[in-house]
Amino acid sequence: MMATHVDTAGLKGELRIDEPMSKHTSWRVGGPADNYYLPQDLDDATNFLARLPDDMPVYWIGLGSNLLVRDGGIRGAVIATSGLLNKMNMIDENTLRAEAGVSSAKVARFSVEHDLTGGEFLAGIPGTIGGALAMNAGAFGGETWNVVYAVDVITKKGTIKQRMASEFDVGYRYVKTFGNEWFAAGYFRLERDNKVDGKSLIKKLLNKRGQSQPTQLPNAGSVFKNPKGDYSARLIEASGLKGTSIGGASVSDMHANFIINNGNAMASDIENLINEVQLQVKKQQDISLEPEVRIIGEIQ
Repeated sequence: MMATHVDTAGLKGELRIDEPMSKHTSWRVGGPADNYYLPQDLDDATNFLARLPDDMPVYWIGLGSNLLVRDGGIRGAVIATSGLLNKMNMIDENTLRAEAGVSSAKVARFSVEHDLTGGEFLAGIPGTIGGALAMNAGAFGGETWNVVYAVDVITKKGTIKQRMASEFDVGYRYVKTFGNEWFAAGYFRLERDNKVDGKSLIKKLLNKRGQSQPTQLPNAGSVFKNPKGDYSARLIEASGLKGTSIGGASVSDMHANFIINNGNAMASDIENLINEVQLQVKKQQDISLEPEVRIIGEIQ
């Protein structure tokens, strides 16, 4: 299929044609995106969206964690947010607003610097606010939407509007969004408490993560959602799958719910390993594991 490229004349951002997605995913795999756009700001992103043909698929990417892009790449348009849609400010004494490209860890640090507590868990989410909002990301027992007051959404037509958190159906690693809308920013309402040492708490949480997760190797965070009343890591380990490899991808010896790229993995190796883990856990534990990672793009 012939790629359609977008006319960006007059826009402020940068369009890259056939951009390798392996440069932009935490697994370090993925084929080329037909149109990879780096907006200068939120207004520029809306103008870019307004240029797109109605039938063109659109994907948003932050730090590329929790995402597997297949080796055949992405047809359509990818909008990059990390380090670009990065405005963050206090709205009132309990509420901060962060755009989609701000890292979750940065929001955690910003909140404690302003004597707010309740957002420290965000330091353990290895992605941006856009991704955290889209999947109700969580860490250390906290979940993103527990502290969301409202969001700004951006539509396929290139308009921005505010929606209240109560308008969304939210669950464990799940958010039902409105069609052809994406999260542009989140409003986080936190508790004011200058007696809580948030910086020490964040440090403690990150040390805990570093000791239990393979943070030094290319990975995408937790691969599978935890089934009700159990843990995917326990089920995978109990099935004897720690260390199992396909091509350059392996189930981590350190944490069974992580798949690592040993340096030469293809996206197909990772996807095949995901399928194999599901197959074996179903066979041995009679439990169907549901992927937490999002898989997009074309098979090569």
